[in-house]
Amino acid sequence: MAKAKPKSILAEILIEIAPRIGAQVTLEPIWGYVGQITYASGVKRYFRSSTLDINRVGASDIAKDKGYAKYFMRLMGYRTISGETFYSKSWAKAIRSKKGIDAAFRYAKRIGFPVVVKPNSRSQGNGVMKAHNKTEFYQAARWAFAKDSTILVERMVVGKDYRIVVLDDSIISAYERIPLRVVGNGRSTIELLLKAKQRMFVRQGRDTRIDSSDPRIKAKLKRQHLTLQSIIETGDVVYLLDNANLSTGGESVDVTDLVHPEMAKMAINLTRDMGLRLCGVDVIVPISIDRSPKHGYHIIEVNSAPGLDHYAALGDKQREVVEDLYLQVLVAMET
Repeated sequence: MAKAKPKSILAEILIEIAPRIGAQVTLEPIWGYVGQITYASGVKRYFRSSTLDINRVGASDIAKDKGYAKYFMRLMGYRTISGETFYSKSWAKAIRSKKGIDAAFRYAKRIGFPVVVKPNSRSQGNGVMKAHNKTEFYQAARWAFAKDSTILVERMVVGKDYRIVVLDDSIISAYERIPLRVVGNGRSTIELLLKAKQRMFVRQGRDTRIDSSDPRIKAKLKRQHLTLQSIIETGDVVYLLDNANLSTGGESVDVTDLVHPEMAKMAINLTRDMGLRLCGVDVIVPISIDRSPKHGYHIIEVNSAPGLDHYAALGDKQREVVEDLYLQVLVAMET
């Protein structure tokens, strides 16, 4: 059988670090995204893309369903962003529900614009859009329904966006997530600046693909009275998306050493209460992650397959950090 070439940073890292604990990785030879980890003890574990064989299936499935996860988090007393689920025309008919797109709009009006509309079971910011009025709402809802038969409509919460990565009883990583943005140079159009940013991602090994035709970018620019052909003054920053997911071009700033002990405790407890061992807790706070949760916080969602390789390509030091994080996960997976 032909030896597979890793097609992701995660697969590449796992192959490199597994021998440090006497384990080996076997990749599926065609695509290079799926692999088997064999430990010295004979225990076998598996991974697919960024999903590692560490969390229970039931807990992982609940975490992937934003509506269900939100219900159980609220039930246990965690502060989530208020919102409700609504259904596509065909699905609403199948389950005999009246919570279709028009009901979703009435709900949005009731809680007040702007609102966030997102597919219920997608990840990485796929299909997430902020709507400021009726026209934008129906555009966002139809776009989300094209990706999922169930959508979430949520109140807009303003603050700093963080991901806290928990492994069992420890915080192994935390970073602030900053939405896709460009910095003007006084000469280039926004479109050219985006292309330059895409080339930078390629050099770094990031698999992020910026889609300049994304309707969210067009809507965001329009609200700032800009277009892709606008030229930005030197040093001016223009944000192009509202969601801060790294997969949509966002940036990360490491804050692992800044997390307030009570915030860390909340994330660890939430991970355990959701039945997970490895979890990315996405949270918005009004001031900073170094403040107690008593100052306010809202859980955006939980992720049962949090990628840890977001800055592995930025340099040797950063890659060493990522390798150490995944080594901790590998050791934990055997048990």
